[in-house]
Amino acid sequence: MSVKIQHSGKWLVSGFVKEHNHDLVPPDQVHCLRSHRQISGPAKTLIDTLQAAGMGPRRIMSALIKEYGGISKVGFTEVDCRNYMRNNRQRSLEGDVQILHDYLRQMHADNPSSFFYAVQGQGQGQGDDHDEQYSSTGNIFWADAKARTNYTYFGDTVTFDTTYRSNRYRLPFAPFTGINHHGQPVLFGCAFLMNESQSSFVWLFKTWITAMSGRLPVSITTDHDSVIQSAVMQVFPDTRHRFCKWHIFNKCQDQLAHVFLQYPGFEADLHKCVNLTDSIDEFEACWLSLVDKYQLSDDEWLQEIYSSCRQWVPVYLRDTFFAEMSITQRSDSMNSYFDGYINASTTLNQFVKMYEKALESRNEKEVKADYDTMNTLPLLRTPSPMEKQASQLYTRKIFMRFQEELVETLTLMASKTEAEDGDDGDVTTTTYQVAKFGEENKSYRVNFNVLEMKASCSCCMFEFSGLLCRHVLAVFRVTNVLTLPSSYILKRWTINAKSSVILEEHALFSSYLESHTVRYNTLKHEALKFVEEGADLLIHTMWP
Repeated sequence: MSVKIQHSGKWLVSGFVKEHNHDLVPPDQVHCLRSHRQISGPAKTLIDTLQAAGMGPRRIMSALIKEYGGISKVGFTEVDCRNYMRNNRQRSLEGDVQILHDYLRQMHADNPSSFFYAVQGQGQGQGDDHDEQYSSTGNIFWADAKARTNYTYFGDTVTFDTTYRSNRYRLPFAPFTGINHHGQPVLFGCAFLMNESQSSFVWLFKTWITAMSGRLPVSITTDHDSVIQSAVMQVFPDTRHRFCKWHIFNKCQDQLAHVFLQYPGFEADLHKCVNLTDSIDEFEACWLSLVDKYQLSDDEWLQEIYSSCRQWVPVYLRDTFFAEMSITQRSDSMNSYFDGYINASTTLNQFVKMYEKALESRNEKEVKADYDTMNTLPLLRTPSPMEKQASQLYTRKIFMRFQEELVETLTLMASKTEAEDGDDGDVTTTTYQVAKFGEENKSYRVNFNVLEMKASCSCCMFEFSGLLCRHVLAVFRVTNVLTLPSSYILKRWTINAKSSVILEEHALFSSYLESHTVRYNTLKHEALKFVEEGADLLIHTMWP
């Protein structure tokens, strides 16, 4: 269509080509035209409210359609809603990231020698050169004095969890955690990742190690992720890397949902195959049987996780320390340190407050466990000198776990099968088969050198958890070893785990039992018995 203005001031259509025209958009489709798509003020307010509550664009659009009486009356599409929400997040993120930076900068100013933080591309918070405005694109890491001290005592094994994304911006919040001497989760540092590239993880791991004075862990547990795996191999080449078995099980329920639904017994068979096999040969045979039974030989995802089984199936990992008391139960270190404090609507501004509340709660639980250990007496279940010794050395929770193993020795038989002579003709190492009475077909092999007081079991519980298993304890019982050898008392599990820096996590020094602190604790426990007896005697005297 061509139009022109005449001398009279009127407009005149001078040309019209019908073929170039098109039908007008029907009223119920007008909202699809870019020129007509606008988000009104009231709609923006409603979107903001629902977004803050953690709802996604699809659910928000459903609510808007219901509110306005149809999609044509909303006035915009789901794509427009998604774009608006993304811009919202970016604006909020930039503001909240600045608040987080301000918080970290203030924490460092208050504790310049102990609080560590760093932003990728902008150095670490160790001086007064951090007054510039921060970019929202940089990954952030920090560790306070408590986290760094915790790592000094309990940094032998570490869990790095990137699956915790419950915050408003869906940013991976990645805490480094471990297990303390009470079996409780402890924090070794935190990070917010703006992206999950290999370079980001490499930077984060190197920064974390710098904050921890360069000391590498014995083992590290992460999610099953190839990018993280590559970064771990680069930064921690000598650290044993394990994929979290429980994360893999959760993925399995998603990837093999049809199998779980069709075969109710599949979950139990999978659990038995992974957790209850005692040797590599037994696991591999059980896995092949499982795959054949449920016709899963062509499942690509199952083949993928089997190819990495050496990094998540317990039977391949038992020779490495992971500070776990049970293979079949989930460790507390796998549970987020911040569960119950952060949810899908948490902003970074709110996170700062909840972070401090979580730290306060965890610290209080540790104080309570310390108090219970030092000021109450456990119930002994046997007359064994070893049990009494352990009750005076271990924290309460660890002692209770050791006590379970010790009591179970009463159901075991230890039979001598081999003896190895030394150079002088004396027997040095003896091999025992240990089995439960009536279950002789399922036995464990224990080698015991009586001269060096060294024992090893095929179950590898001591190597994996740092506590002696019932099988070794059964051999000690039949060979009249009445107290725990000092080499099998891991300091990190004892009452005195924090009495000094742990230079060697896998054994106590020979002078440990003679230390002033241990003598003090032993005498204190003995004194409590006399106090209780004295109180009872007084009661009987006053009220005969």
